[in-house]
Amino acid sequence: MPESPLTLTAAAAALRAGEVTSVELTEASIAAAQKADDALGVYLSRFDEQALRAAERADGELASGVDRGPLHGIPVGIKDIMPTVEGPTTSQSLVFDRNWGDGREGPVMARLRAAGAVITGKTTTMEFALGLPDPDKPFPLPRNPWNLSTWAGGSSSGSASGVAAGMFFAGLGTDTAGGIRMAAAFNGVSGLMPTFGRVPKSGCLPLGYSLDHIGMIGRSARDCADVLAAVAGRHESDPDSVDAPFALPDRLDFDLTGVRIGVARDGHFPAHGDPATATAFEAALAEFAAAGAELVEVALPYRAEVMTVHQVTMTSEGLAYHRPDMHARWFDYFAATRWMLAQGALVSGADYVQAQRVRRVAQDAVARLFDTVDLIVCPTASMGSPSYADLSGDITALGALIHTGYWDCIGNPVLAVPMGFTDSGLPLSLQIAAPAFGEAAAVRAGEAFQARTDWHLRVPGMDPGTDAQPPAPGAPPAADPADLAAVRALFAGATLSPSDGEVQAFALGYADVRAGVDALYAVPEARYADPALRFRADGRITDWRR
Repeated sequence: MPESPLTLTAAAAALRAGEVTSVELTEASIAAAQKADDALGVYLSRFDEQALRAAERADGELASGVDRGPLHGIPVGIKDIMPTVEGPTTSQSLVFDRNWGDGREGPVMARLRAAGAVITGKTTTMEFALGLPDPDKPFPLPRNPWNLSTWAGGSSSGSASGVAAGMFFAGLGTDTAGGIRMAAAFNGVSGLMPTFGRVPKSGCLPLGYSLDHIGMIGRSARDCADVLAAVAGRHESDPDSVDAPFALPDRLDFDLTGVRIGVARDGHFPAHGDPATATAFEAALAEFAAAGAELVEVALPYRAEVMTVHQVTMTSEGLAYHRPDMHARWFDYFAATRWMLAQGALVSGADYVQAQRVRRVAQDAVARLFDTVDLIVCPTASMGSPSYADLSGDITALGALIHTGYWDCIGNPVLAVPMGFTDSGLPLSLQIAAPAFGEAAAVRAGEAFQARTDWHLRVPGMDPGTDAQPPAPGAPPAADPADLAAVRALFAGATLSPSDGEVQAFALGYADVRAGVDALYAVPEARYADPALRFRADGRITDWRR
């Protein structure tokens, strides 16, 4: 069997040149899974036989002159929150109804099949695309192929680690708080979150109705663009979807002369981050400049407020979906999942509406910022993949090192690409954000960067690492009695029944939650903002005073 190409683009070219067959690509993918998946936890279920039959059909069609495009005959993994006809959808949860979807596939899956993709299996996720791994539940722990003692990121864990480990050429994922970009960053591959509405999200289990993006992971920016071209466009089943198909020229101009790139640093280099992030980021900026781009310092508008808006929106919308099951089966949920969803009970309906008003103001400000620059770059995270021992520590501190949620809330397209490594050999990543429906500009810059670097072509060595024991928890401080009483009342009103220890933990953070939400009411521009959730193509708000 010939050596398998690294990228989707290379594999598609090799197929058409007769250098490899789809069956050979699929057999190589299966062999990679048989070799490494027990250690990596990429798959929840594999469809080896069905994939080989699909590959045989693709080879027959290509031989007869039927060419469905770049994905024809290409192995692709699917995050296990999207139904496929080959097997059940689990959402990596004991709670999830295995009959969800009634055996039917959503529009994105239909479009992938129409494009001739070979579906290899369902990939691991965080439970319901939220939270952290839970070793006490009977599901694979998704590990990073660069160091097996570290996490593969989330929530699109298996879709990213599977691409990095050569088990498929592209993975379908979702991004509500960074699920595509964080996982791509930690695994040293590329991930694209499209503009909200460009890809229909119907047929995918919801987390945050106004935040969810279906997107794609591949080794290169071009790989991601090829998948987007196959799945973009309006579908009547998703009222948020937009009639905005996507296509790229066969080859983009790698000269970025005349492109103004905004550089966002504020808040992206916290003191407890890895200092290698700054070094890699400066080197990446030098590559953009060498390609002809003009670099301009910018600040992300309302950054702190948007992070609060994101938290209020995701937890409120998520709790709205999960509240009946959380009432009945609290402890069947992963610990981190129930922790994050239950925070939706700590805010009011008025808080949610105010959050959407501030969100509209921030979207408008970002749209106006893009009047002055063509793109914005910043780190995807201020660290490499955390170890499993680190995941048992301070989740709030970990969250402050991930810089993805802002863009989910704003809704613009963002491409994450590898930009280097930490001193311990873990991948680092940068994000390229574009104006609404400006995916082509982000991909062009990503391709220009990847034409000058080879970070995305590095292959992980499956370092076993060391499974350090998590630190023994110390005695938690006592919660303020008033906060404790307030939290108990709010959970009782939501008919949720956390343990006493969980209530204490929620109460310890309640003052911070309220302070963040109260700050949203202090944004004067929000007084005249319409809180409608639908993302507008230009990101702008209409103000009768102007």
